[in-house]
Amino acid sequence: MVGHRLLFVHAHPDDESLWTGGTIARHVAAGGDADLIVCTWAPGTSRHSEVVAAARILGLPRPPIALGYADDRIPASAPGAPRFCDVRLDTQVREMVEIIRRLRPDALVTYDPIGVYGHQDHIHAHRLADAAARAAAVPNIYRRLGDPWQIKSIYEVTTAAWMVDILWEHVFDDMAVDRLQATPDLDIDVRVDIESPAIVDRKEAAIQAHHTELDRSRAMKALMSLPTDIRRTLLATECYRRRDLVPGGVDLL
Repeated sequence: MVGHRLLFVHAHPDDESLWTGGTIARHVAAGGDADLIVCTWAPGTSRHSEVVAAARILGLPRPPIALGYADDRIPASAPGAPRFCDVRLDTQVREMVEIIRRLRPDALVTYDPIGVYGHQDHIHAHRLADAAARAAAVPNIYRRLGDPWQIKSIYEVTTAAWMVDILWEHVFDDMAVDRLQATPDLDIDVRVDIESPAIVDRKEAAIQAHHTELDRSRAMKALMSLPTDIRRTLLATECYRRRDLVPGGVDLL
């Protein structure tokens, strides 16, 4: 379904490319519209400039919306701003409801309830996105923030069991990979297979735009250093659980 608008909500720069970059690029290349909210890293910081570049590579028509909170354990990610998880949820819901009512997306894409692998910023982003999607549709909440808007479906990033098996063998140590949720194939509602090599190339280029995280993260270095066939097998599949907020919902792609 090309004519609908998607809203992606991610905790950190690089998450949009790693977990949903193929979906973004494929949707936009087919003529769809989309926006990206990044909850941490303020404008003017290194990783914010990198997510702006990555969004451009993926084809997003507008720059990411930065909420500007601090990344967990990295105060320099938003000097003087509170940590993302420390701010009252209702304050952040109000902020996101205004964005949702202004953009009017048909579907929202974020992490699953455990944040894919338990990162507290990911879990908080899931809770925030879920609460804001529901609140945005209620007429008597935040009346000054625009007309109510009903998001039809929420899509939650998850990891297929076969992907975790590959990551276990090639990328993570046992303790790190043990936190990844291995979702059985029968429990995955939507599997986005990126058949176009050009779209996979675009996703890889967007990941490579995140120089700071590639320099810091052993897992990302290991992922991007895998043999081409294994790496592209992983990057060419993105998996989601689907939750419809209205009967019938809306398809992701």
